[in-house]
Amino acid sequence: MSIHKPTLIKTATDVPLTIAVKAINENGEQVDKHIACERPLTVYLNWQPIVTLMTLGARAEALALGYLKNQGFISQLDKLESIIVDWEVSSAAIITKESTADLDEKLSEKTVTSGCGQGTVYGGFMDGLDEINLPTPQIKQSMIYSLLKNISEYNETYKNAGAVHGCGLCYGDKIVDFVEDVGRHNAVDTLAGEMWLNETQGEDKLFYTTGRLTSEMVIKVAKMGIPVLLSRSGATQMGLELAQQLGITMVARAKGKHFLIYNGADNIEFDAIPPKRPSK
Repeated sequence: MSIHKPTLIKTATDVPLTIAVKAINENGEQVDKHIACERPLTVYLNWQPIVTLMTLGARAEALALGYLKNQGFISQLDKLESIIVDWEVSSAAIITKESTADLDEKLSEKTVTSGCGQGTVYGGFMDGLDEINLPTPQIKQSMIYSLLKNISEYNETYKNAGAVHGCGLCYGDKIVDFVEDVGRHNAVDTLAGEMWLNETQGEDKLFYTTGRLTSEMVIKVAKMGIPVLLSRSGATQMGLELAQQLGITMVARAKGKHFLIYNGADNIEFDAIPPKRPSK
């Protein structure tokens, strides 16, 4: 049976993701370029302000929902009444029947993370990690290469303007959904919100990000039920420790034919080992 979904109310049209500007290049010539937009979005829960996120603004409703879910502020989709996005006042409000009696206590416990733009997590963020039981799927090396090739077609804003991170929800080498934002934590929260609304399961999925694999990223992906994490960038010590604790296959520095498996090497089938470079 499908779960009741909240009513989405948008009071204005979607905002632009890039704007045209003029710049001077290294030759002293004026050139026309595009840069990524960055705008504040204040997230409300039952009209109480929770956080102001700096975001591209691509899918504000999913970002707000995913953020509140990943932070542990809400957990029951069938209790959600509405999501109200109003770019005239740069806000996204989530209205729920779920109890928020401990909201002030959670807001009083906050940690500044290592995420882009100084992300913040609140009390309750790490609740429930002991209850997570992820599968351990086998992954072919050739599939990783195929996915990296396919996902290069999805970085539209980055190619046009730069200054953004991208995150992708993948099934094998197919991209199910892809989001770009000025911070990777915004992109992962947006995908989490979309998965929750669409009742998408994560156990057979792979999560790709262009950003670092920090503790925050690992926890969010684990809460989404996704057992494999792939990044173009590197990993942090706490991110690795949590991946080991939660049983997440962690692959970093993945670009072209190169990657580094920091956790879960037994889950990778090396079926496409590239030829070694000749020593100089």
